[in-house]
Amino acid sequence: MAGASGAALAVTASTETAGAGATTGTAGNASATGADSDSPRELGSPVGRRGPGRGPEFRGMWLATVANRDWPSRAGLTAARQRAELLAHLDTAVRRRLNTVVLQVRPTADALWPSPYEPWAQCLTGVQGRDPGWDPLGTAVREAHARGLELHAWFNPYRVANHTDPTLLVPSHPARLHPEWVVPYGGKLYYDPGLPEVRSFVQNAMLDAVRRYEVDAVHWDDYFYPYPVAGQVFADDTAYARYGGGFPDRASWRRNNIDLLVSEMSARIKETRPDVAFGVSPFGVWRNAATDPEGSDTRAGIQTYDDLYADTRTWVREGWLDHVVPQLYWNIGLPAADYATLLPWWDRVVRGTGVGLYIGEALYKAGDPAQPAAWQDPEELSRHLALAAGYPSVGGHCFFAAAEVAADPIGAMSTVVDDHYPTRVRSPRR
Repeated sequence: MAGASGAALAVTASTETAGAGATTGTAGNASATGADSDSPRELGSPVGRRGPGRGPEFRGMWLATVANRDWPSRAGLTAARQRAELLAHLDTAVRRRLNTVVLQVRPTADALWPSPYEPWAQCLTGVQGRDPGWDPLGTAVREAHARGLELHAWFNPYRVANHTDPTLLVPSHPARLHPEWVVPYGGKLYYDPGLPEVRSFVQNAMLDAVRRYEVDAVHWDDYFYPYPVAGQVFADDTAYARYGGGFPDRASWRRNNIDLLVSEMSARIKETRPDVAFGVSPFGVWRNAATDPEGSDTRAGIQTYDDLYADTRTWVREGWLDHVVPQLYWNIGLPAADYATLLPWWDRVVRGTGVGLYIGEALYKAGDPAQPAAWQDPEELSRHLALAAGYPSVGGHCFFAAAEVAADPIGAMSTVVDDHYPTRVRSPRR
């Protein structure tokens, strides 16, 4: 998740940036609705209510553990304190009338459950590989279900560490046992997506949680190949030389690697537990229209197809996903990446595919003084939901992230609840 890592993502190649907590530029005066065939429909229906014939809406929040972003509040707390904090987040979700918690359970190639593949997560005890004395994922699933919440297990497939020193990893870490799997890039360590053995391993590691626990969904965020870092090259020459011969260029080979990761994982989830959904939350811009006429009318400096080698539109069209949660982390009217422009684009992508569409919302920007003026208005997010209510494909929203859902610094979350969530509703799948 862009907000989870603190990565700075360019929206334009020139003056405006967005993602991970920093957007510059001024919100424009673009209309929130258009006059073409993709203008919102059902505007006469109550604000925040689903249209006729539409099922329960998805109301989710991300609960990030990487670098102790949301939970635990710090590494090294007692098991009892960790558990109490986790339950408090679940109770907050209930209080805000949400129905789904997306818990990050594999933040940096480590685990929030007793995995035979990877060590215990450092965010729990402060020491990677140290048993925290309880089972966080098992507890989260049980306690979420007791509260009527879905629990989606959020994994990051390829990130190994937020540093480049392998010796800081526990000696038994797979990245130390297989140094040939690892690529340092941008101050971090990553598994090489071009190696079939890596792809198989990360799938096995994630599927272990699916086999052990009654999670409702597998969830991936926006990190596939890493976000580009100026002046640096992702050093996958060896893998490309071995496996890239049948492709016209390295970019096509890299996209195929990620396509295989997604399609294979989709099939393996259904083989393992057919009732478990598979969702991905990509960066909100697939491609700009200036790059590809099928793209959105945006001027983003990052395009998932070209920069992360993630062809998210194809994944939807092929039916490899049960739902997609694009991170539309920009305000209505932002010239470079207007929420009101991207919303109908994603609506068009999912139409007729059977893939659910839930919109990722940047609650973390609300009240942040570094953000444009639109984000200082507690009504901004409520306007997002009102606009989305007119698009039949939109099945709900997911808020980044749990700390802001609880703290609600300028009342943006409270406004959403007051305006759109008058009562609790069951989740779409429970």
